Amino acid sequence: MLGPHENEPFPLALMQYAYWVGRDSSQHLAGVAAHFYHEFDRPQIDAARLESAVRQLLARHGMLRVVILDEGQQQVLEEGRWPGLKAYDLRQETAETATLRLEAIRAALSHRQLSIDQGEVFDVRLTHKPASLGGGCRLHFNLDMIAADAMSLRVLLDDLAVLYLESQQPLPALDLSYRQYQQLRSVWLQEPQQQTRYAEDKQWWLARLADLPGAPILPTASSDKLNANQTVVRRHRWFGASARQQLEAKAREHQLTLPMMITAAFAEVLAQFSDEEDFILNLPLFNREQLHPNVSALVGDFTSSVLLAWQGSKPGSFLERAQRLQQQFRQDAAHAHFSGVEVLREATRLRGQQQFAPVVFTSALGLGELFSERVQQAFGQPGWIVSQGPQVWLDAQITELNQGILVNWDAREASFAPDMLDLMFGQFIDLLEALIASEQVWQQQVKSALPSAQQAVRQRANATEVPLPEECLHSAFFRLAKQQPEAPALFGAHQTLSYGEVSEQARRLVAHLQNQGVQPGELVAIALPKGPEQIIAVLGVLANGAAWLPLNHLQPEHRINAILQNAGVKHVIHQLPDNAQLPAPAAVSSGDPKQLAYVIYTSGSTGTLKGVEISHLAAKNTIDDLNRRYPMGDRMRTLAVSALSFDLAIYDIFAPLSVGGRWYVLRMRSGVMPSAGWRLGSP
Repeated sequence: MLGPHENEPFPLALMQYAYWVGRDSSQHLAGVAAHFYHEFDRPQIDAARLESAVRQLLARHGMLRVVILDEGQQQVLEEGRWPGLKAYDLRQETAETATLRLEAIRAALSHRQLSIDQGEVFDVRLTHKPASLGGGCRLHFNLDMIAADAMSLRVLLDDLAVLYLESQQPLPALDLSYRQYQQLRSVWLQEPQQQTRYAEDKQWWLARLADLPGAPILPTASSDKLNANQTVVRRHRWFGASARQQLEAKAREHQLTLPMMITAAFAEVLAQFSDEEDFILNLPLFNREQLHPNVSALVGDFTSSVLLAWQGSKPGSFLERAQRLQQQFRQDAAHAHFSGVEVLREATRLRGQQQFAPVVFTSALGLGELFSERVQQAFGQPGWIVSQGPQVWLDAQITELNQGILVNWDAREASFAPDMLDLMFGQFIDLLEALIASEQVWQQQVKSALPSAQQAVRQRANATEVPLPEECLHSAFFRLAKQQPEAPALFGAHQTLSYGEVSEQARRLVAHLQNQGVQPGELVAIALPKGPEQIIAVLGVLANGAAWLPLNHLQPEHRINAILQNAGVKHVIHQLPDNAQLPAPAAVSSGDPKQLAYVIYTSGSTGTLKGVEISHLAAKNTIDDLNRRYPMGDRMRTLAVSALSFDLAIYDIFAPLSVGGRWYVLRMRSGVMPSAGWRLGSP
């Protein structure tokens, strides 16, 4: 018995909310609905009986009458908004005209955005085909995933088939609604055991965030096309019952589940095209908590997700890498109380820019046949299928169909480089077939799918090995200062300094640091605003053989103190003096490139301060590489817009000053430039 509050608003589930936000076209890779579209072809369908069955289905499942409210809530309406069965009658059309009409209907319906704010989440339509195209009827089935997930799709189709075929036999009554299920689940999640598990899973994922890779970086179309064309194109291959049995046997033989075997094959193919060998895949999970006997008969969204990391940079045979992936999945799935959507949110906070997982692998194995015998008896053979979702580039899916396995890729065609998806999908299918046919394929590394010409281009692009730097980050500057002391180096708001002048002031600072007891390898904090004085301080600290720690003087005092305490800093440079107040210039320490150059503290979004240590070797290797790629020499100019506490500032400073270029600071607001006089002392 459904409760009296059934038609009151209630919150969207986590994945529903993500689908809702993803409809906003201003979001990256968004502006589309999460949407199923299916076509069935049958010699004859009774339109009146079908319409009656659909209306009974709407009455049975409240989520087919749901409206999505502006506040991120949902409300089940008393009456559905379905207008009735719309039919397209093409029986009098020529074959050519009917074909064009059928293509137009498919194009309009398959990527349709149902008006979920008006209670439109489900639609069924019918087309009568002409005899010249074989006659019969085509059923068009639309479902927005915000109302129903993949398992719910099977429930709907089965219920609709029963209501159509056995109209006089009512389905067993449901005494549980999706709204009531969500209420039961909310109470269940508040239990101490579930609260503890959620907290533990959250902490487990937070600890992994720093090392969690990003999405695959695949060859894309031009940037203006990424959001311009949202059309999803399906590529598919059906493995019949015999091939399915062979795949299952091979997986068992190698201690793998069939979904993980196919996931590994998918990841291997992606790795051959991705710029990064390590990446994450987005795996939906279908979680119906059995809190009531009728849960399995409900329609709604019960999905969660897990982010699965593929470690493609680690060597190994296909079997070794697949087994490693399966072990990772088992660990990840064991901590799925903190979902992939929540992990992406935390990663966004940590990294300062929105994180996505746009490559999805969906396994529906174990959910039963996509279209049961009863569904096919009622509505005919499935003829054309596609699905799409917001913030998804590519969704690879495996599902049970006609005793076999349907493998398909739904991809935003226009987002990818021309012909690339065909090449990738062909390699994917070839790999699955090879895994059936040959044990040798399991025991060796997966061979490249790229044509020889493309492999040659990639090899040339990756031929970047050069000797590592043998000197420190500051060495080139001081060498240039001896060779061209009059050359301009730093331009501030009120002063211009040559290489020689900067070198002299930095070396005088070295002498003062030594007088203050600053030892080589020690960490010295720099709390100066952007300007030439800041660069002189950096060069002076390095020339002393010490390392610097940048402090953002605009940050709260409690955070600065926490950083200083955490880093164990004894000395802070707050101001620089006039040159005359410093002792005579000291010699420049050549140092060891493997020594520490600087430490930068992260944003601390995880709640714990973390200092990132960078050696001279690591920083200079990057600077030298960029200067080789963009060889501007003494013509290089950089504008000082990056804070010293941001890694990009290292390029701003040392890229030009290593090749005889110049560094400019924007004119500062009045009162921001430091006054004369300086202080070196305890924090």
